[in-house]
Amino acid sequence: MTAMALRTECGSLSIAPWPAFLVKTLATVGELASDCLGSTVGVHLSHSGLLNMFLIKVMFLAAVARPRFDANGNVVFDGKLGIWPFTYQEAAKRKSKHRDAGTIVTKVLTAVTQSVSREYMINFLLPAIKQRWPASERGTTIWIQQDNAKTHIPVDDPEFVAAAQADGWDIRLTCQPANSPDLNILDLGFFAALQSIFHKLSPGSVDDIVLKVKQAFDEYPAERSNRIFLTLQACMVEVLRDNGGNRYKVPHMRKEVLQRLGTLPVTLKCTANFVKWAIDSLPDA
Repeated sequence: MTAMALRTECGSLSIAPWPAFLVKTLATVGELASDCLGSTVGVHLSHSGLLNMFLIKVMFLAAVARPRFDANGNVVFDGKLGIWPFTYQEAAKRKSKHRDAGTIVTKVLTAVTQSVSREYMINFLLPAIKQRWPASERGTTIWIQQDNAKTHIPVDDPEFVAAAQADGWDIRLTCQPANSPDLNILDLGFFAALQSIFHKLSPGSVDDIVLKVKQAFDEYPAERSNRIFLTLQACMVEVLRDNGGNRYKVPHMRKEVLQRLGTLPVTLKCTANFVKWAIDSLPDA
């Protein structure tokens, strides 16, 4: 998968590396363990036998924006735009003990190139944004933030820009600051939470893994996602405190307690001094 986050004044949509999962299958006994692959989000399926072992990596592109709530706290937009596996289907060429020749089987893409990234962003991500984005905010600029992996398309990619600006939309692409995983909402907490849900679902085959990943994505509560976006804001404040650095601990705000009390803020305040200090610390300031 690739890493990105979509921003507006109220929040951010993220497309980021989905932490990998290693599934070891021995006979009918399944064991699940997590394995982070850095800037690649993958699900690893490993079938272990007496004589051989192979590893299949299934990668996903996920897009998450900040949820929206009405005055009574009801979810009006859950922010989950979609999660798409880098897989394809084709007919089996040979017969095996598991299936007949000609049976449609799911296979994984062995590599995600810029061309593949472009295809998924144009054919899956952009339609999802345009279909699900809150109608009241469709006149605003939407930013998709991606990391700096070589497989990502340039921010001014002509094909993407044309598709993103079509039909009166203003959707733009930007890059995540280097060495700043805390500024990516998916890396910050969303994927770790999905991992916990995914672990309980005990996936097996590639099709099963895709199904269970999507199920974990769908079951993730909007309220928890909203709290992670507040943590993102808190990290931004800490970055300013550190004059643009990353030598800080992720702040804890007792957000669940504040939510139960009905005092959870929508945005966090930052003093003008922090902003000034950060600007003054820039080399060309």
